[in-house]
Amino acid sequence: MTDLSVRIAGLALKNPVLTASGTFGYGTEYAGYFDISLLGGIATKTVTLEPREGNPMPRLAETPGGMLNSIGLANVGIERFLSEKLPALEGLDTRVIVNVAGNTAEEYAEVTSRAAAHPRVDAIEVNVSCPNVRHGGLAFGTNPAATAEVTAAVRAATSKPVIVKLTPNVTDITEIARAAEAAGADALSLINTVLGMAIDIETRRPLIARRTAGLSGPAIKPIAIAKVYQVRQAVKLPLIGIGGIMRWQDAVEFLLAGATAVQTGTLHFVEPDGPVRVVEGIRRYSEEKGVASVTELVGALSE
Repeated sequence: MTDLSVRIAGLALKNPVLTASGTFGYGTEYAGYFDISLLGGIATKTVTLEPREGNPMPRLAETPGGMLNSIGLANVGIERFLSEKLPALEGLDTRVIVNVAGNTAEEYAEVTSRAAAHPRVDAIEVNVSCPNVRHGGLAFGTNPAATAEVTAAVRAATSKPVIVKLTPNVTDITEIARAAEAAGADALSLINTVLGMAIDIETRRPLIARRTAGLSGPAIKPIAIAKVYQVRQAVKLPLIGIGGIMRWQDAVEFLLAGATAVQTGTLHFVEPDGPVRVVEGIRRYSEEKGVASVTELVGALSE
């Protein structure tokens, strides 16, 4: 049988399929649908220093080939996360990656320090798509220097693996990737959602209260694969591919483009136990192709 195990920055995963932050709650919400321990890992919804109510409704809308969301990082805050959410993950036989965010580099570091100190946390994923309040509100991840600042702050706050999650809403994603690598990132996950908008032509109003939102789902898969391929050529870090993975075939595409692992997201809303089907699909494909280890597929795109 094919060995499905992979390593991300020294962190061993039983298989390359994880869940994406913001689509899987705090890790227990889908427990009634399948055994979460069958996955390589889960990324929690973003956690911030203080609780956040998120953006006004409506903040979700279905679109052809995907969905728009403007949740606004609604979460319980790090204190309640540590006391209420993490204990529920004890005994779960899979990796737990905590996604963190903040308004300043210092906030990122503090959330990271408190989360990473918990033994159940295996790695930190850094959401750099948050606005930098000190520099006009532009997202940290749209600027190489700001990305490096946050990455360095998080790196200094923990010895556990640091994964920086990149936004595609930039001119050149490789510049941002190199900045994160130079600042101490152990791995990169990409991509976050693509900026989008939809309008109700009867009311002439945007479907999302904040007007623009993040587009996810099958519509962004070709964009995500291209970004993974480009970043693979630019850095030496392991990559986690995200964006429109609805079938196991999608996941294999990401592996071939250069991702060591993948995260499923919108799939969970359509098919709650979909991630398990992705794992099994990768296994069957690998065995049919005579692949001894799934790592043989990583970056194995024929030129």
